[in-house]
Amino acid sequence: MSESKLAGQFFDAAIGLLQRVRDEEGERIAEAGTAVADAVAAGNRLFAFGAGHSSLAAQDVVYRAGGLALMNFLAVPGTAGVDVMPATLGSALERVDGLAGAVLDSSPATAGDVLVVISLSGRNALPVEMAVNARALGLTVIGVTSVAYARETRSRHVSGTFLKDHCDIVLDSKIAVGDAELSHDGIAAPFAPASTVVTSAIMQAVMAAAAGELAARGIEPPLLRSGNVDGGHEWNGRVMQEYRDRIFFRH
Repeated sequence: MSESKLAGQFFDAAIGLLQRVRDEEGERIAEAGTAVADAVAAGNRLFAFGAGHSSLAAQDVVYRAGGLALMNFLAVPGTAGVDVMPATLGSALERVDGLAGAVLDSSPATAGDVLVVISLSGRNALPVEMAVNARALGLTVIGVTSVAYARETRSRHVSGTFLKDHCDIVLDSKIAVGDAELSHDGIAAPFAPASTVVTSAIMQAVMAAAAGELAARGIEPPLLRSGNVDGGHEWNGRVMQEYRDRIFFRH
């Protein structure tokens, strides 16, 4: 099999997953968009959290051209990327009990806010406790995860539960356990993960649904424009000034 055929197979796999999510999760994505719109309309705040590669989809909706200016990244030090040394420390921190509570307690998140918790497996202590603690504080929790992990793996949290068990809304990414879409006779391990493609698409779909819901209510969605188009900086400056009490990535 040529390299180009493998590349094409990955695109086919990713497209297939995106179609499944669109068709099977559309109602819940709309529900999540409504929850985000409700928070914006009520004067509340928006947060997204993810650890490891799950953080990529969370970061993708923060300070993003075409995105909602009010979406803030809820960072847990050492877990948000591969820049931490050693990179394996991030994986270890996902299994630490109590870390999520400490982060939430020192964050600006309060009752009425929305928190999106992204975790492919949803089995580690950090995302589970993030959802549990956020709901205890009165936040609406949207979980983006692969429900297959709850069926085929064991939780690493002391409760034996998964992220999906502690969310107001669950969006299933449909990613198979192992997050590798391709295999090949000459390659020992499965490869070509699609979770970032699919999860980022889910997040953007939720943001689009929220923008549409706000517009339907006669509320101008607080969207950012690209700083690389004429007038973009001026537009963003006005939006950030108007919503400065709900934007935390500027401080």
